Amino acid sequence: MRKLILGAALAISSLFALAVQAEPIAGKNYVELASPVPVSKPGQIEVVELFWYGCGHCYQFESTINPWIEQLPEDVNFVRIPALFGGLWNVQGQGFITLEALKVEPAVHAAVFDAIHKQGKKLATAEEMAEFLATLGVDKDAFLKTYNSFGVKSQMEKAKKLAMAYQINGVPVMIVNGKYRFDIGSSGGPEQALQVADYLIEKERAAQ
Repeated sequence: MRKLILGAALAISSLFALAVQAEPIAGKNYVELASPVPVSKPGQIEVVELFWYGCGHCYQFESTINPWIEQLPEDVNFVRIPALFGGLWNVQGQGFITLEALKVEPAVHAAVFDAIHKQGKKLATAEEMAEFLATLGVDKDAFLKTYNSFGVKSQMEKAKKLAMAYQINGVPVMIVNGKYRFDIGSSGGPEQALQVADYLIEKERAAQ
């Protein structure tokens, strides 16, 4: 009997140890930014994903993060920001901001990802993007006009400044409430990254 009790106690201790280890660790699974970055909607917990259409890991992350986004509670504001490291990153990032300004359906963004990673399209210029998007029902002239608009260029500058403030050097990377940065590698995988996000969202909710 005593052995059974000891065995049960050891099993419970082991489960507790695993639970403790499962909790994300600052400095290992996520980084707390030295200077918090203001959020876009004060009063809500902001979750930002920085990405690039041409990034294979970002493309693979889509199937994991999109269902998660759909289940987010009302007090969480999810924002996607294109990482702008020059060249093709900027061309496609400007394309993303243009599509956001045009308020296209999420399926259009998914189609851009597919075009690059499944169909081998480069989409290396605004004209190439406009031609492809026209096949999805996006007006070509409206896209190009918006792409070159002052509003989109202003959003490009804002995205660059945010990336610098978040101190990112790769994608995909996530930021919670302008305070915590983490990625798939530091988290241990795509699903684990969202577990870190959930943990930090709850941490911020409890601090309010």
